[in-house]
Amino acid sequence: MIEKLKARDNNAFEALVTDYKNSVFTTCYRFLLNEQDAEDVSQEVFIEIFQSIHTFKGNSKLSTWIYRITISKCLDEIKKRNRKKRLSSLGKLLPLESVSNWLSGGTQADDSIHIDENYREIAKILNTLPENQRVAFTLSKMEGFSNAEIAEIMNTTVIAVESLVHRAKKKSAEGLLEILKKN
Repeated sequence: MIEKLKARDNNAFEALVTDYKNSVFTTCYRFLLNEQDAEDVSQEVFIEIFQSIHTFKGNSKLSTWIYRITISKCLDEIKKRNRKKRLSSLGKLLPLESVSNWLSGGTQADDSIHIDENYREIAKILNTLPENQRVAFTLSKMEGFSNAEIAEIMNTTVIAVESLVHRAKKKSAEGLLEILKKN
């Protein structure tokens, strides 16, 4: 299949999209919490795969390479949002209030999607974690990847992944405990 993809075989690419579209979208949604953004970033992922499949060396599984691209694109989107929010803050200081909401891109969670309030609270807690901890924790606890798979995706060691997940759990434990107490 990889050779067919490298040869730009449309049928092979369609099969790849069919095989991975749900998992790529789900991963994007878990990071971005916005259906439209998750769809847009998912499309960017498949465009990136199509454009850079020739660089895939086969040192890891194809799925690992795809998740690496997915996470990278999600993190890029989050960084873009943060830049927009900083611009928005600046706009509020200057007489730009009328455009600050547009610049900020709105809220992170899409209000048109009925996300369970607990999930929103969990997402807020996870968003306070450093990027590498959030990625490791999300892949481990929400996506169900093994530490070895996460290490491949994040291009690090299994021990580093274990440490990242442990620190993420430790930092988020108090907030998660509050959510459990509410229920």
